[in-house]
Amino acid sequence: MKKNQLGQSDLHVSELTLGCMSLGTNSSKAKEIINRSLDAGINHLDTADLYDFGRNEEIVGEAIRDKRDQIILTTKVGNHFNKDKEDWFWDPSREHIKQGLKDSLHRLGTDYIDFYMLHGGTINDPINETIDAFEDLKKEGLIRAYGISSIRPNVIREYVSRSTIDAVMMQYNLLDRRPEEEILDLLHENNISVLARGPLAKGMFSSQAEQQLEKKGKDGFLDYAYDELKTIQQKLTELSGGHSLNAIALRYILKHPAVASAVFGASSVEQVEENVNASYTTLTDETYQAIQEITKPIQYASHR
Repeated sequence: MKKNQLGQSDLHVSELTLGCMSLGTNSSKAKEIINRSLDAGINHLDTADLYDFGRNEEIVGEAIRDKRDQIILTTKVGNHFNKDKEDWFWDPSREHIKQGLKDSLHRLGTDYIDFYMLHGGTINDPINETIDAFEDLKKEGLIRAYGISSIRPNVIREYVSRSTIDAVMMQYNLLDRRPEEEILDLLHENNISVLARGPLAKGMFSSQAEQQLEKKGKDGFLDYAYDELKTIQQKLTELSGGHSLNAIALRYILKHPAVASAVFGASSVEQVEENVNASYTTLTDETYQAIQEITKPIQYASHR
């Protein structure tokens, strides 16, 4: 599988990333999914301290213990949580970021994180303090590179201008084209990569497209009404030339040069195989433009 450089770091991540949030709490099943992903050429695993209140990191750590050097490992920080009470609050302070890393290293059973992300962020955060914390961790060799997980254009701009982030994780898919309007080109111009999460739009472009449309799209999705979603599915199928909707969806977001990897979730080995097989498709410029005519470039409104 093709690998892309993450920003200006020395990290090279596979075009597909396994998002570990959907692995569940069955460690043997999770290990099977991770191993299948690695066998298929995926080298990038994405987790976060908040997922299952730390349990997800523990499960990922157990699964990769004997193959840590084969993996680019990402986790996130910023949600100060209480595992026993199962609640949390936003905390982008230097103290929490540094303590959060220590806790993640312990749960993951490793002595460094390849890519460390702030798990959110607002324009009212102490941004310089947050950046300094990540820079300190980088100098100490505890993380190799860092970035943020955010869909807020104003927040992203602050990190672009003030920090040395190498990537931003954000939702980006055929139905959520908001990043195209004001983020993707900005990041590309600054040599900052994008990790695109939610590439299959809640499964509405997966092999279970029709079922997921009825389940996740019955009340609409972003600016799209249910009938519009159904029409888009039909038109994309006609455009696909025999390829799966997975393939169209994944190749569309990977077409932009800023996007280093598409981050998909999987709760079964079959889902891994489905997405890996789909990723080897190509997308012509003509099909790319046709997709843009079928969908619409909506803008960020409430999340700024």
